[in-house]
Amino acid sequence: MSKEIYNTCIKAIDGLGIDVTVGIRTGDTSTLERQKQIKSPPTILITTPESLHVMLTSQKSKKIFDSIKGIVVDEWHELIGSKRGVQTELFISYLKEINPKIQVWGISATIGNLEEAMDVLLGPNRKTKRALIKADIKKQIDVISLFPDEIETFPWSGHLGISMIQHILPIIKSSNSTLIFANTRALCENWYQKLLEVEPDLAGTIAMHHGSISKELRSWVEDALYDGKLKAVVCTSSLDLGVDFRPVETIIQIGSPKGVAKFIQRAGRSGHAPGAVSRIYFVPTHSLELIEAAALREAVSKNNIESRIPYIRSWDVLIQYLMTRAVGGGFKSDLYDEVIKTFCYNSMTKEEWFAILHYLQHGSQSLKAYDEYQRLGKTSDGTFLVLNKSIATRHRLSIGTIVSDAMINVQFVRGKKLGVLEEYFAAQLLPGDTFWFAGQALEFVRLKDMTLQVKKSKKKNGKIPSYMGGRLPMSTQMSETLRSKIYDYLDGNIIDKEIGELVPLFETQQTLSELPNKDTFLIEYFQTKEGYHLLMYPFEGRNVHEGMASLIAKRISNILPISFSIGMNDYGFDLLSDKEIDVEKIISSDIFSTKELAIDIQASINAVELARRKFRDIAKISGLIFTGFPGKQKRDRHLQSSAQLIFEVFKEYEPENLLYLQTYDEVMTFQLEEERMRASLTRIQNQNIIISYPKKPTPLSFPIIVDRLREKISSEKLIDRIRKMKLAK
Repeated sequence: MSKEIYNTCIKAIDGLGIDVTVGIRTGDTSTLERQKQIKSPPTILITTPESLHVMLTSQKSKKIFDSIKGIVVDEWHELIGSKRGVQTELFISYLKEINPKIQVWGISATIGNLEEAMDVLLGPNRKTKRALIKADIKKQIDVISLFPDEIETFPWSGHLGISMIQHILPIIKSSNSTLIFANTRALCENWYQKLLEVEPDLAGTIAMHHGSISKELRSWVEDALYDGKLKAVVCTSSLDLGVDFRPVETIIQIGSPKGVAKFIQRAGRSGHAPGAVSRIYFVPTHSLELIEAAALREAVSKNNIESRIPYIRSWDVLIQYLMTRAVGGGFKSDLYDEVIKTFCYNSMTKEEWFAILHYLQHGSQSLKAYDEYQRLGKTSDGTFLVLNKSIATRHRLSIGTIVSDAMINVQFVRGKKLGVLEEYFAAQLLPGDTFWFAGQALEFVRLKDMTLQVKKSKKKNGKIPSYMGGRLPMSTQMSETLRSKIYDYLDGNIIDKEIGELVPLFETQQTLSELPNKDTFLIEYFQTKEGYHLLMYPFEGRNVHEGMASLIAKRISNILPISFSIGMNDYGFDLLSDKEIDVEKIISSDIFSTKELAIDIQASINAVELARRKFRDIAKISGLIFTGFPGKQKRDRHLQSSAQLIFEVFKEYEPENLLYLQTYDEVMTFQLEEERMRASLTRIQNQNIIISYPKKPTPLSFPIIVDRLREKISSEKLIDRIRKMKLAK
């Protein structure tokens, strides 16, 4: 993205013939180039929130900051819903203290809460002069669904995928340039490999682009795409934003992106000119996803775009920022007045502020006996500074809010770097194993100093790396529109070709069970070889279903002693047990009550487990745990163990700790989407509950059950089990 903006700036400058210099400052910028920028600051500096905060640790960088007259935040809709957005807020607040007249611009294309987005960027004080400028030109987007040769009435996730290649090859061949978007890096690798298998003539004209591939490879792909040298690129969200490849004619979306904004963003990569039509082809990975295609088309036509929830009271980011300011020359306690001008910390009390300062000086109440948590000292004039160079060095290496599982470098034995993989996948490999990465078949040679050394393999088959947290959650707008499409079918109002194609699937569902309408809530109960399945269908997305399933399981277990294992997808969830229950007696509207909802969620085992995982991220950002030095990163299991130990200490001895409380707030708000769950439960309470007892899995339940099976048995055995499930009487 930074390179694309740089190229655009250079073209504009050359065209206007003005004396303006442009520089880029990111994590990849060389030390020499950074020093040149400080000595002679460029007129325009293209950078990132992380890089700006790293610059704050050096007093020399103030030469650049003092000269800043304006700041432009591009793609604000992507930053606002992340802690990188909080970093941006803090830096803008810092700049305003230096120059109160500084101009701040935010640019956003796809966001539902524009007014709030402006407040988050500029601060909640609306007395400051500001203006919202909106274009009145409606972008025309043509959504075209590709249909499988046969609509399976018992769909399961991903099974259509590769069989659809024959449908997209003519599209690729008829277009000068095509972007093929996959929702995950694993799917991206798989599609790239399969396209070349089916159509070897694409070799040399097709490439792949995702965030785990090395910067050099990604830059090559971007340049080749920009120059019109590539026929197609299989990519992930790494090409969603800030790219203007005018040669791109066509967009293909593999599977549902689960959100309207992301779909529009991707569609907009084609027809990237005023008045041009953006054309996007939707390729389902299972039959039910065709409903989502119809829902996306309607949401796009009505401009029903998701709002982005901004982070508030992110203590981990504030702690990191205060450490940054302390390393960069120090700060005094009156910095509070600057920080509370941000949207994120506007509600912070003086008591909370001094609690954080005390924490940085002395460690938390339960950790104060350990020197490593005492990071700041205070001079006689009240300035907070880091205690030693070692702490400062560790902090500089830890600046940033993007957290992920530990990454392993992938590199040829002879030196060329290909990219990175998550540690958990690398741990599964044995010497001699073959896997596909960066579009190549690779043989694992050895693991040395957190680097996976490989050589090329001639084998055709091999593992494809998967990445934790790869599934996208369905947005509220998508859920609402999807339910409305099912209701339209039941009302006989079939206006979408996709819904028309799904009539056999809907009829099978109605024959075996029920299809819920706007006044009913469907529950299914039946037995398989696995046990007794209790399935419910809120159609609210995986995140909500994970929390709701845990909640319902907890409430049922309060009535009778029983244990459940939980499975879910975007349409519903499954509570599986080995004990039969009287569903008519157990299930009532009280099970779906919103009374004491937060307490009940936190009482469930799942919420605590989610909190433990979330706390590791918060511990990394706040500096409670150190991930290691370059080339000597700590193992992921060690980081998880350290974070979990601190979490348990806070839980037992310091439950009022701000970082501990923040953990649950983030799980409830962003992971389990408490407010959305509350609205869903309220809706269910106002519906008639229908309990159905089908003889075998139904079209709605089938994908959930198959997903659970997929984790337990090999692909060969899975196909056999699926056939038996379909034929079961």
